[in-house]
Amino acid sequence: MTDKERQEAIAVTTPPYASDALAEGTVDAVVIGGGAAGLNGALILARSRRSVVVIDSGSPRNAPAEAVHGLIALDGTPPPEILRRGREQVRQYGGRVVFGEVVSAESAAPSADGDLRFTVTLADGRRITARRVLVATGLTDVLPQMPGLAEHWGHSVVHCPYCHGWEVRDEPIGILATGPVSIGHAFLFRQLTEDLTYFTHGTDLDEDSRARFAARGIRVIDTPVTEVVNDTDGALAGVRLADGQVVARRVVAVAAQLQARTQGLEGLGLPVQDLPNMGRGFASGTAGTTEVPGVWVAGNATDLVAQVGASAAAGALAGADINRMLAAADTDAALQGIAEVSPKGATG
Repeated sequence: MTDKERQEAIAVTTPPYASDALAEGTVDAVVIGGGAAGLNGALILARSRRSVVVIDSGSPRNAPAEAVHGLIALDGTPPPEILRRGREQVRQYGGRVVFGEVVSAESAAPSADGDLRFTVTLADGRRITARRVLVATGLTDVLPQMPGLAEHWGHSVVHCPYCHGWEVRDEPIGILATGPVSIGHAFLFRQLTEDLTYFTHGTDLDEDSRARFAARGIRVIDTPVTEVVNDTDGALAGVRLADGQVVARRVVAVAAQLQARTQGLEGLGLPVQDLPNMGRGFASGTAGTTEVPGVWVAGNATDLVAQVGASAAAGALAGADINRMLAAADTDAALQGIAEVSPKGATG
């Protein structure tokens, strides 16, 4: 199975919803991505009376999860419900949410007054022109190649102790190691259960870590894991080792590789960065600024470990910064307009 096939196996789309019409003419901002970061950025812009369009592909990272956790006031809310409310709130202030997939985004010729312009094209051929762009495409979890793993993703196969930890407390949990990052992962899940097994699965585990694991009662198995095993009802029952032994587990925790969704955005020329043992995301600065003038990035596309709350907050910061820069551009254009109509050489 290829990385693409594994990603598709865990991809879940949101329930269908009515799409707004794509705005005509030039809008102040286009937001690529309809998750927490994108919608919150759009909300800030719309409340600032900016014309904003969100392009939503309908496949958020957390769609397989039953609920969002660790988010004050919304803990336990299903992800589709949070997104539904978010879309409604963006629309309440005049923003548009368009269902579609971006296939290209690139700089366009500036306006007559020198302001930036970008063209975003959707898979069905529709296009929109915007003064500024907020990239909030999120990321994809790339799971290890193992039969049975992807089908339980977001339920019995988990990655985040803060997102799913309480729900799997006291269960027999297995850590499927993917590299050094899994060592720290194990200690976090040990906080949630006394029955924890660490499967090295071909990764290195130094003697100091083995001693620390032993001190916390974490069992270590070095025999490689070959597949996830289900019970007769289809629930995760354990993992099978290369020697044929089945180790009973109800939950498997895995630190998947995190890859920002960059497809269709190559034309923007955004720099990316590799984070050791984690994955790859877009590089960004304060408030989501990038090296590309007029383009911001927020959420998991740049902060690979951000939960929903942090992603939403990042979107808000980016939206406010975009509005600030647009206000400056509007003022520059107004000054330029006055200068162009004023008689040259006039004296007082």
